Amino acid sequence: MANPYLLSGAALSAIAALLHLGCIFFGPSWYRFFGAGERMAQLSAAGHIAPTLITTGIAAVLGVWSLYALSGAGVIPRLPLIRTGLCVITGIYLLRSVAGFVLAAVAPGERSVAFWCWSSLICLGIGTLYLVGTRQVWSELSRGAA
Repeated sequence: MANPYLLSGAALSAIAALLHLGCIFFGPSWYRFFGAGERMAQLSAAGHIAPTLITTGIAAVLGVWSLYALSGAGVIPRLPLIRTGLCVITGIYLLRSVAGFVLAAVAPGERSVAFWCWSSLICLGIGTLYLVGTRQVWSELSRGAA
């Protein structure tokens, strides 16, 4: 049976990737709503390529992270460096969570305190799913590893 924590983490990472792509397709109002900041929204409105490139890159990374969770859950074939990948992804989600709370308190910058807090809670939740799921399948992931 597939690991439900990694399946949930995969689904949430995929949803995050799709929401990022939505920002590209639906433009400045989506960039603003999801907290990308007024500068990104204005660049998007002006037709600059930077928001599209940045957002596509983020969506691609989140998509790969979703694939790693699916691989760890046993839904798709094992990806290279699966244990390392899941540990790094987990660490990035959890580190982003902590960093966001710090930034909310110290220097929110262009983004609102609400953005930093909500996005940090989301990252904490997803990171926790990856952490628990990875711990549960750790011994299975070591079998057959090169």
